[in-house]
Amino acid sequence: MKHILLLEDLPEIRAWMRKLVLQVFPDAVISESARIQDAMAMVATQRFDLALIDLGLPDGSGVDVVTKLRDLQPEVQSVIVTIHDDDEHLFPALQAGAFGYILKEQARELIIEQLQRISQGEPPLSPSIARRVMAYFAAKSKPQPASPSAMPHVSLTERETEVLLRVAKGYTLPEIGQQLSLSRHTIADYVKQIYRKLNVSSRAEAALEAQRMGLFGR
Repeated sequence: MKHILLLEDLPEIRAWMRKLVLQVFPDAVISESARIQDAMAMVATQRFDLALIDLGLPDGSGVDVVTKLRDLQPEVQSVIVTIHDDDEHLFPALQAGAFGYILKEQARELIIEQLQRISQGEPPLSPSIARRVMAYFAAKSKPQPASPSAMPHVSLTERETEVLLRVAKGYTLPEIGQQLSLSRHTIADYVKQIYRKLNVSSRAEAALEAQRMGLFGR
């Protein structure tokens, strides 16, 4: 049974999201909030497994709740559900520790599919968002070879490096599994191990580390 925090200020959207969540997690216990202040109080007193968080709320940004969850309940998977498909909203959310980023304007079936990926350990990051992440890092600077004096050495196996590169390029876990002839669950285990070694919690951070390691020239 999952305990889920649903933070959305518009009642009709909140009801719509609740229906989607219950379709994917039929036995879920859902705590709803329309304000950041109320959500913060819930986070301080209740334990959650998953949080679905809107960004634009009457009393601030949902990123603050992502940050609070990261500090108090780091095991919680915080997923942004929003209309905002731009760098100014995307990257602060991912850097705050968001596990995924779902666009409300997607078809209902796609949102359900992305929510289903959560149980499989796969971040629900839409393809358009993954492409935006890669475009952002590509535009920031040309990858420079890393030297031992420039950054701490992180030891990844050859297989972990192959998986990291594909994660950074925006491939889904099933796609990576197909490319490497491995099961999706095996890839999910690799991703968890890679995130632990790199001390990252999102695809955006993983992509940045892959860039720093000079993997995109491979």
